[in-house]
Amino acid sequence: MVKDMRLMPRSFLSRTILLILVPLILALTIVASVFFDNHWDRVHATLARSLAGEISAMMKLMDAGNEDALATMSRDVGINVSLHDTLKRPKHDDNHTMIAGPLSSQLRSRLDRRASIYIDRAKRLVFIDVPTKDDKIATFGVSMHRIYSTSTEVFLVWLFGSLLIVGILITPFIIAHTRSIRRIAKAANRFGRGLDAPGFKPSGSREIRDAAAAMITMKERLDRYNRTRTDMLNAVSHDLKSPLARMRIAVETGDAKPEDLLRDIDRMTEMVNGYLAFARGEMPEIEQATELPSMLLRIARDSAPDKEIITDFPSQPVQFYARPMALARAFANIIENASRYATGKIKITEHDTDENVEIIIEDDGPGIPDDKKVDAMRPFVRLDDARGRDTGGTGLGLSIAQTAIENHGGQIFLENSDMGGLRVRVVLPV
Repeated sequence: MVKDMRLMPRSFLSRTILLILVPLILALTIVASVFFDNHWDRVHATLARSLAGEISAMMKLMDAGNEDALATMSRDVGINVSLHDTLKRPKHDDNHTMIAGPLSSQLRSRLDRRASIYIDRAKRLVFIDVPTKDDKIATFGVSMHRIYSTSTEVFLVWLFGSLLIVGILITPFIIAHTRSIRRIAKAANRFGRGLDAPGFKPSGSREIRDAAAAMITMKERLDRYNRTRTDMLNAVSHDLKSPLARMRIAVETGDAKPEDLLRDIDRMTEMVNGYLAFARGEMPEIEQATELPSMLLRIARDSAPDKEIITDFPSQPVQFYARPMALARAFANIIENASRYATGKIKITEHDTDENVEIIIEDDGPGIPDDKKVDAMRPFVRLDDARGRDTGGTGLGLSIAQTAIENHGGQIFLENSDMGGLRVRVVLPV
């Protein structure tokens, strides 16, 4: 079986380094290619043309026997000229090499005889042997820089040196970036097994911090979900046990009265319906353009017909997209809770900004102590000592409202009202 060949590495670190370095290498290669095709060829052609012209002029002086002019020109242009009867040279010259090729081509076009070029790379010298009219060999010795520009080598060193520097500089940042992602993966693995991740907190770039914060929020919601389900089972067991036991005793002793049994049945039905509504959660609903004042006023009139409703709404309320039925259930629970405990007044206020819409629902009831506000948001918790013992309920109203508000990306806060009771502040994004 042929194994699957993976050209791309698996790790994020290796892929990121390749993602940065490969385009950079390609860009530098293109730059180097353009440089060689233009700068290098032009510079070397110019150098070869200049040296070939000087050698051609000196050969004419030598053929004419003008030794004084030859010596003067040799001294002025920096070319060492010598005559030899014979020379021991390598079998093959360097005429066709990359360095000497342009000079060889220029000499062929300027001289009527063949010149042989030899390069001493160790000493960085160039020797050009040209036959004379009297069968001797004129040797022109020059420095290699007369036909070869070292700027090319310097350019290549800086070109690939910069690549190395970039690689060294970006690697620590990529490693830190990868470490943040690895922390999220480890924390997610622990969260998935129902464990905590001690010391885990958002770090790294803004996007990674946002992802880590979202995962922490998800973990908190899952924990709250699990606690809620456990609390619901405990509440069902506790709340239904008492009326069932009371009904059983009444039946067994013969003291059962229809009205008492019906009252217990109604109470149990109310509790069961509340538990089922909470367990079902929200049904899928399409978002629609929503304005809150009319919704809040209708809910207040239906939920608190015997209370004085005070409203403070903007003349042109903000319109935003939301799930109106879910919001209506949330605000109905809050207003019903306010109506249950209010003495005579409920105040509903809306404040709009470019980013948020803030709804404040207040009552003039007994309020909730500061140390019990957190418990009031938990499902199945009834603060009878703080809010009166005769109000009944399953303790789900504020919890259901909180779930609906958070599903809209908003927040709900319990505060003390200037009216003396509870102040519920809801903030929703526009």
